[in-house]
Amino acid sequence: MFCVVEAETRQKLLRTVKKEVKQIMEEAVTRKFVHEDSSHIVSFCAAVEACVLHGLKRRAAGFLRSNKIAALFMKVGKSFPPAEELCRKAQELEQIIETKRSQSLQSQDSLRKMPRLLTLNPQGVKNLWIRTALFEKVLDKIVLYLVENSSKYYEKEAILMDPVDGPILASLLVGPCALEYTKMKTADHFWTDPSADELVQRHRIHSGHCRQDSPTKRPALCIQKRHSSSSMDERPSPSPSAREYVESLHQNNRATLLFGKNNVLVQPRDDMEAIPGYLSLHQTANIMTLKWTPNQLMNGSVGDLDYERSVYWDYAMTIRLEEIVYLHCHQQVDSGGTVVLVSQDGIQRPPLRFPRGGHLLQFLSCLENGLLPHGQLDPPLWSQRGKGKVFPKLRKRVSAGSGSSDSVSDKEEDEATDYVFRIIFPNSQADFVTPPDLMDQGATMWHPTLRKASCSSCSQGSFSDESTHKGCNHERTPLKLLCDNMKYQIISRAFYGWLAYCRHLSTVRTHLSALVNHAIVAPDVPCDAYKGLTADVWQTFLRDCTTYKEQELLRLVYFGGVDPSLRKEVWPFLLGHYTFGMSEAKRKEVDEQIQVGYQQTMSEWLGCEEIVRQREKEQHAAALAKCSSGASIDSQRMIHRDSTVSNESQSSLSSDRQSLVHLQSDSSSSTQQELLDLYTLNLHRIDKDVQRCDRNYWYFTPTNLEKLRNIMCSYIWRHLDIGYVQGMCDLLAPLLVILDDEAMAFSCFTELMKRMNQNFPHGGAMDTHFANMRSLIQILDSELFELMHQNGDYTHFYFCYRWFLLDFKRELVYDDVFAVWETIWAAKYVSSSHFVLFIALALVEMYRDIILENNMDFTDIIKFFNEMAEHHNIKQILTLARDLVCKVQILIENK
Repeated sequence: MFCVVEAETRQKLLRTVKKEVKQIMEEAVTRKFVHEDSSHIVSFCAAVEACVLHGLKRRAAGFLRSNKIAALFMKVGKSFPPAEELCRKAQELEQIIETKRSQSLQSQDSLRKMPRLLTLNPQGVKNLWIRTALFEKVLDKIVLYLVENSSKYYEKEAILMDPVDGPILASLLVGPCALEYTKMKTADHFWTDPSADELVQRHRIHSGHCRQDSPTKRPALCIQKRHSSSSMDERPSPSPSAREYVESLHQNNRATLLFGKNNVLVQPRDDMEAIPGYLSLHQTANIMTLKWTPNQLMNGSVGDLDYERSVYWDYAMTIRLEEIVYLHCHQQVDSGGTVVLVSQDGIQRPPLRFPRGGHLLQFLSCLENGLLPHGQLDPPLWSQRGKGKVFPKLRKRVSAGSGSSDSVSDKEEDEATDYVFRIIFPNSQADFVTPPDLMDQGATMWHPTLRKASCSSCSQGSFSDESTHKGCNHERTPLKLLCDNMKYQIISRAFYGWLAYCRHLSTVRTHLSALVNHAIVAPDVPCDAYKGLTADVWQTFLRDCTTYKEQELLRLVYFGGVDPSLRKEVWPFLLGHYTFGMSEAKRKEVDEQIQVGYQQTMSEWLGCEEIVRQREKEQHAAALAKCSSGASIDSQRMIHRDSTVSNESQSSLSSDRQSLVHLQSDSSSSTQQELLDLYTLNLHRIDKDVQRCDRNYWYFTPTNLEKLRNIMCSYIWRHLDIGYVQGMCDLLAPLLVILDDEAMAFSCFTELMKRMNQNFPHGGAMDTHFANMRSLIQILDSELFELMHQNGDYTHFYFCYRWFLLDFKRELVYDDVFAVWETIWAAKYVSSSHFVLFIALALVEMYRDIILENNMDFTDIIKFFNEMAEHHNIKQILTLARDLVCKVQILIENK
């Protein structure tokens, strides 16, 4: 028992190192370099250190040394020069780090001046010796030395003492030691370096305040919604951390800060008091963004968990200026003024109340400068000598007797005036307006209303005198036209949106109707199906086939799966080896027929394999004889002996291999030669894949690997026109694990391949899968589809290739593979014969927020899903996949 536990420990350590090596090599290929501070390097060093310390003798580690790796390497350095040089460099680094650390305790300035090389994180300092050995490219040499001299340093159960695992570990380190590492920070380093596990962890932290709807709750057709003033959907999604979001509010290399002012008041809800916050205006190469962040979030000194989940994140706002059309500016005598932003559909954002001191005018000035040269405020601000930017002096229409005259309003500083500014871009129909032109357009422009008191909007307020009140309707006429124009735009947008929806719905019905069954099967009618196919239900069915209909059993499997103890009995029914309702006698008859056919096939290809092996021996012997000089006599004897053996083996073939007799009698036939060559090629491919098929899984002992090979060779012998393709062993392996019977697994695999064959290169189903996946994403999640289209356009969905090819076998652990496969088989009759599409869509939707937050491109998404393999929550994915099927069914029926 102890030996078994130790063996499992060694295998676990070795698997961890393999995983980390794979990730480092993938990073080196995708990013063309590996950063020394990469999280993969930290994990790799920790994994290697665990292996090196496993089973280490106390005497080798030093009785009083806290750093066992240092003690071990120093002992090795006495007899191994590369280790001696490493010890010298590592000790120098430790000394420098210790010196800098002591200096930092005395002076905060010295802490800021510490070079990046020495500001290692705690994990990096802990694994300093392993890291140094890696960067100096001697780690593989030192570990190999330890393997070759393991008896001196390790106990007998250590991984480096193992005659197989020890050399494997040393060889695994050759690749990472051959790479070049850098400390240069690139622009995308902090955003692309995190592993998939780290990204998922970050998303879980942010999910407390990032209240994004799940894909199952999203409208069937994603018509883009405009944000209302009471909605906090515009609030920022602080990625990768809330603190980094706050840091991004200041000047940085990704955006230019045009304006910043604290203590700007915003009232998020009607039942709340106004909250002070930091207002900032940012400009990038493409867009201009206005952000308002409550003051409570500007202080990052609170605990990380409370800070990430603070309720104030619900009040923060991020507004894209390209969505804003009008700015309503209200100047009050007793305050600094208010700005209300209005979007194209007339929806207002919460008012921004500026403190006193001319900050409103300063904000408008910075906004106008940021809009140039691609946009402009209408009317523009005026430039006045000695004062800089000032509000424009607009013409005011005043009634005088029977006629009317225009006069320029020259307001004093303490009188409040309201303005409406329009943001004009080049694609706008309106032309730019210059200050001189403005003075000549008094008849067509909006005239401001003078106010003695503060107001909350442009359409409300009190009047100070009777004459102004009488002229209200006349003065408000242009504003009425503005409101009517807005009303027309809203109605027009609503109509065209409805028309687009109807057309889109028609397209959806046309393209997606073939992907799902039209009849919607409920999980709770006639009974709860989430319990799955239990032993009681199955035994009742076997006793009396009339108690449950086939459709009901499939419904139970689809929603709840099969009890693990029943899979060996149920899977042959699901795959078509048996039919539901078949009697026990009939099932035995089918099994006997399959067994006879399997044995016949085995005898045929085994006979062919003997001929192939014999040919290879002869060719090998002839090649050796040709290459060896001065040994022609010996080579002739060798060929003669091998030919004799060949004749004996051919004469010993049993008479039941009639299909191979003509191969021996008519060896000159080109057709038969091609057949032998074809089978030889397939045999070599099978041998390679069988040996590396899930070697870490407990079931695949040498005996069971031989069973796997027998089944695969039998299948290929019957389908030589198709031949063996890499991945077929992956499809056969789970069947053999469950059924544990060669003939049964062969029959079920044959049934499975009737569907799966089309996914391989000789079939055309893969392109159909990609096209259907593209349609599903585009209809059900247009936001994600747009991201995929923009970031290198990976809407070809090639990252799903392995998913469809192997029915997600390499993405999941074995227990999850069993659950997914039986659900796919049952879904064909319950909901959709293309259920694999909805599982793939569920996988993407499960991590959609992470994909969007990190703005992933094609390389990023491949790397992410490769790292997430065998880490998925399959219960959630299957539930989401079933919900997506139901959503499409409802969408098609338009319920």
